[in-house]
Amino acid sequence: MNAVKQITELGQSIWLDNLSRTLIHDKELERLVGDDGISGVTSNPSIFHAAIATSPYYADDLARLKDAETNPERRSEALVVADVQAACDLLRPIFDRTQGKDGYVSLEVSPRWAYDADATVKEGQRLAAWVGRANLLVKVPGTPAGVTAFETLTRLGINVNVTLLFSLTQTECVWQAYLRGLKARMADGFEISHSKAVASLFLSRVDTLVDARLTEIGSQGALALRGKAAVAMAKSAYMRYAEIFNAADFCALRQAGAQPQYLLWASTGSKNPAYSDLIYVEPLIGAETINTMPDKTISAIRDHGRAATNLGLGLVEAQTQLAELDTLGIDMDAVGETLQADGAKLFSASFDQLLALVA
Repeated sequence: MNAVKQITELGQSIWLDNLSRTLIHDKELERLVGDDGISGVTSNPSIFHAAIATSPYYADDLARLKDAETNPERRSEALVVADVQAACDLLRPIFDRTQGKDGYVSLEVSPRWAYDADATVKEGQRLAAWVGRANLLVKVPGTPAGVTAFETLTRLGINVNVTLLFSLTQTECVWQAYLRGLKARMADGFEISHSKAVASLFLSRVDTLVDARLTEIGSQGALALRGKAAVAMAKSAYMRYAEIFNAADFCALRQAGAQPQYLLWASTGSKNPAYSDLIYVEPLIGAETINTMPDKTISAIRDHGRAATNLGLGLVEAQTQLAELDTLGIDMDAVGETLQADGAKLFSASFDQLLALVA
């Protein structure tokens, strides 16, 4: 058994942060599911831009859509929804076997609505209806408006991947919105046992920004903290997750069939060549979590990864490191706000590039 599959045996789901028609048609996604235990897929406009730009399997559909569909946004959606549906169908046996705990594919609402809650709700409903698969996660940003939309979508029974989370405070806001949405749905008289949501906490970008500030400070203590912030934040978030979803407030929902909102480690490819290529993988292996990875990171695990339950280790050290960052004047909440705003802009730019590609 390779290390990727060993990690899944320890209770962590490994999802592929990539989707293309080539992966589906050439059976590569099927192989990753069968050989490595990959049990989910995440996507974004940048991923689909790369897919359409490089795969030969879109040409005929794109030519047809250019004649049939004048709106570039709807044209791009028609291409990617077909891929999402195919991936959902491939992963449906996992969804059924795990009774809805795993086997999901994420599709993002247009980034143009990142600060419009009502529009995000409408778009989330529209995409969920279009895809028409129980194992779809509609992807919405963790902006204040996105969190409001997430609560409403949960109440409406739409399953969601909340993305662009860069701090513990942002993540806690999402968890509280999930609890409110579940309670409202149950009060409305609807089933909550089919509700599913994940909270995508981005990691490598946090270290990139924090490391730059630590380098500017330049003291020995500051330099020693480089490459530590993201993992420390993730471990602290996992501690908070355990507290929230084992508290009495959620226990009543659990008795009604509710699932906790798992943490999903995102942006897990190392951006600093000085760091291990598994810096956001091996320290964060733990049950009731998901790690979504690009192909390169999955290959690195397969080649030299070590599977061990490490997420619950070093928790005191993680909190100490966060305290030291605060002492140095690095406000992790402010870091999160900056990165979330930057991330929304990057996603919007990628979306515009995707529309230009299919125009």
